[in-house]
Amino acid sequence: MSNQIKVVAVSGGLQRPSRTLSLVEALIDALGEQAPISVRLIELGSIGPRLAGALYPSQLPDDVRADIAAIESADFLVVASPVYRASFTGLFKHLFDFVDQNALIDVPVLLAATGGSDRHALVIEHQLRPLFSFFQAHTLPIGVYGSEAEIRDYEVSSPALQARIDLAAGRARPFLRKRASAAPDVSPFVRAAA
Repeated sequence: MSNQIKVVAVSGGLQRPSRTLSLVEALIDALGEQAPISVRLIELGSIGPRLAGALYPSQLPDDVRADIAAIESADFLVVASPVYRASFTGLFKHLFDFVDQNALIDVPVLLAATGGSDRHALVIEHQLRPLFSFFQAHTLPIGVYGSEAEIRDYEVSSPALQARIDLAAGRARPFLRKRASAAPDVSPFVRAAA
């Protein structure tokens, strides 16, 4: 039995190369220094064209369904999106529309985002955190935002951004552990025995 923590990282960037992907890779590297992890990286730019037209899970190709199953069974999630018109991208939200609403209960989630300037940094608090609160996931208190000026040539170039990445990974260490069990039954209606 493996002692590695199953980390699933979702990069919401729609192009490659991508500043968002660069930030995700830097976060994965930093998390790997904290605990033994195995990583599944989901790049939205790669699956986006096959995801965009689907309205029902049955319309998704098998590999995209496998990505969603990986998200649902992760021990730890890293999610990042570029800021587009003050929010995450539509395809990023569409991907999570297919995730079972009970699958991420208490799953630790490290939130991250990239944008053109620092004025978009609150996207983590005002957009990403509420989305994962809906899932009842455990969003970590420290998110990581990287601006265009901090990621040059698709590499983290700012010591301040690297320090934020390292701080977030260090604070994530207590949450890097195997999931205890499947999500509990959270039915709002429980019938008492007669």
